[in-house]
Amino acid sequence: MPWISVIIKTDSMHVEALSDAMLELGALSTDIHDSAAGTEHEQPLFGEPGESIAGIWLAPELTALFKGDTDIPAVMRAAAEAAGLAAPPSYHIEYVEEQDWVRVTQAQFNPIRISSRLWVVPSWHEIPDPAAINLILDPGLAFGTGTHPSTQLCLEWLDENLSGGEDVLDYGCGSGILAIAALKMGARHVVGIDIDPQAVEASRQNARLNQCAETEIAFHTQMPGQMDTEHAGWADVVVANILANPLIMLAPILTHAVRRGGSIALSGILVEQAEEVMQAYRQSHDMHIARNREGWVLLAGTRK
Repeated sequence: MPWISVIIKTDSMHVEALSDAMLELGALSTDIHDSAAGTEHEQPLFGEPGESIAGIWLAPELTALFKGDTDIPAVMRAAAEAAGLAAPPSYHIEYVEEQDWVRVTQAQFNPIRISSRLWVVPSWHEIPDPAAINLILDPGLAFGTGTHPSTQLCLEWLDENLSGGEDVLDYGCGSGILAIAALKMGARHVVGIDIDPQAVEASRQNARLNQCAETEIAFHTQMPGQMDTEHAGWADVVVANILANPLIMLAPILTHAVRRGGSIALSGILVEQAEEVMQAYRQSHDMHIARNREGWVLLAGTRK
């Protein structure tokens, strides 16, 4: 039996109430998005931790997924009443056929060539170049599959700047992709830190997929205030692919971890945010924009 996808046109005042009502009435999932997405009228909304997003799209669209035997007209009447609408909003239905969703998801991820010697390869895919450094990843609950420009910028920077034998800190490790890459490129010892326990577990699983020795790579769950302050300057290289605001907040902590003469690489930063992030690190590092792609930049610097 196919699933039923209900696509609803509404307004910003009622969309969240309608979404809540749909879930109460049996929707398996709901999604609110800009009905003008992909057109010249698309309304961008940006936000980061520590920032609030002003309002919602002026012309939102709500998609709700139901089982195939659901009485959609009855659901729409009840949802409209719950949301304080006099009548159901306009909507249309699409049918979603049952599929092998694992295969559908896997088809979205293909091997990515980062450089002449470095590839990111999903765990179920055949390795395209056995002679290269292949990062075997199982995309799951953690950020970092190699598809995002900021991740690629970090991988390229590591590929160009690691010479072997370094101690490396990957702060905000996500899937562990950067930590694992550093080790496979010759780092002596790598530590990955994340505030999300699921990310740390995903990193450990991916490290095992890549046959990384536990004596050479370790992943920990830590909040910023829990960073070890007794081992200043232990890392030759610190890499952090997070977001601009957290990177600004973490400047004293990340700086503390880099030895004098060591390197730091920061990404997850939009071009227009670069100057503010660099300013947070300039007292201790000689910062510059090292790479950029699709509106994202990687900042790099040497500890003074």
